[in-house]
Amino acid sequence: MTLGRMNIAVAPVAPLSADSVLSFLLQAGALLATAVILGRLAQRVGLPAIVGELSAGVLLGPSVFGALGVWDGPSTEELHLLDAAGLLGVLLLVGCSGTELDLRMVRKRGGTAAKISAGGLLIPLVLGVAAGFVIPLSLISGSADRTVVALFLGVAMCVSAIPVIAKTLLDMNLLHRTVGQLTLTASVIDDIFGWMMLSVVSAMATTGLRTGTVVGSVIAISTVVLIAAFVLRPLAKVALRRGPVLGPVVVIILLGAAGTQALDLEAVFGAFVCGVVIASVLPRPEALAPLRKVVLAVLAPLFFALAGLRMDLTALADPKVAAVAASILVLAVVGKFIGAGIGALASGLTRWEALACAAGMNARGVIEVIVAMAGLRLGVLNSSAYTSIVLVAIVTSLMAPPLLRWAMNRVEHTAEEQLRLNWPPAADEQEKPALDKALDKEEKSEIS
Repeated sequence: MTLGRMNIAVAPVAPLSADSVLSFLLQAGALLATAVILGRLAQRVGLPAIVGELSAGVLLGPSVFGALGVWDGPSTEELHLLDAAGLLGVLLLVGCSGTELDLRMVRKRGGTAAKISAGGLLIPLVLGVAAGFVIPLSLISGSADRTVVALFLGVAMCVSAIPVIAKTLLDMNLLHRTVGQLTLTASVIDDIFGWMMLSVVSAMATTGLRTGTVVGSVIAISTVVLIAAFVLRPLAKVALRRGPVLGPVVVIILLGAAGTQALDLEAVFGAFVCGVVIASVLPRPEALAPLRKVVLAVLAPLFFALAGLRMDLTALADPKVAAVAASILVLAVVGKFIGAGIGALASGLTRWEALACAAGMNARGVIEVIVAMAGLRLGVLNSSAYTSIVLVAIVTSLMAPPLLRWAMNRVEHTAEEQLRLNWPPAADEQEKPALDKALDKEEKSEIS
């Protein structure tokens, strides 16, 4: 290539060395094997798989193997390779979560769920921001701006985890119950706002705390939503109309994530929006089953193992760090239970139904881990704060099943719930008049 009077020879990029390839394969294989084994063990004892998958990284990381001197962990180059594989996994996981969004249910239950969601969002957000201003900055961050750290902690407090909640409700046969549907819908609303707030705070962390940054982020988010609705949706409808859909679906999710990343928003926000668009146009939702299986069985466990690998539980030996971790956990749980509970009671639900909604929405799981990873990557959180937030994800995911079971045992079944349970899930939209009437009747009774 000629540039002025200089001749610059463009050399081919050297591939990874044989040693680097071998090291990556061994470490990825060891992480995934440990995550799969511990995930299955967790499920056998009635715990969410994410608990075992995170524990795999904790076991192999500085908390156990590192502390014992068995393994020092991957090098920087090796960790970057593993991170790339984990990033692919989390983007597809979030995209698949977006495809689970039942827009029909959101339309039918939107008003009631919005009240539950508002309480479950605002109170934890306020508590998290307040904690961010009170906790000594040195214990939760390095050189990040105090306001950005506080806002980030607030976002971490207020999110819920659609995949964990949906899986928990499905495993407990509660997805057809009115409380289950309201919980899932409210969690969807929580997560939509959570992704938006995460994108705004992430932009503030990278470009500085300025009014223009916030306004620009809001404009960028609005632009993404408009493009998704009026440009991406028609294109996706054509692309997914005929032939295999897995390739186009993955392309849409990854390019959508790249688009939001280019706008200084979080890539996971773009993946989620694309998932929602795909759900609205996909003619055969069951066609995504193979992708979900690969993501849930391979890519997601690897990502969660990597997240656990970054946890350092030895830091909790410091009484100050342990106190901060306990405070964050208590505020996260109390805020979500009070907020979602008040919203549910204000919507006309009974106290047991309100408790069940709050217990379900308290499960942070996947989303909390993603938020914590983003904070660590951006330098907003230090290792101690990251460990504390991931602990919230684990503990709240463990709390959900027993509390849901206890509360739902005191909630009576309704005829509408039985109809919903027996209705074929794959039935066409036009073939559901009876269920629509049932939902309309329930909605009117809730409003009155």
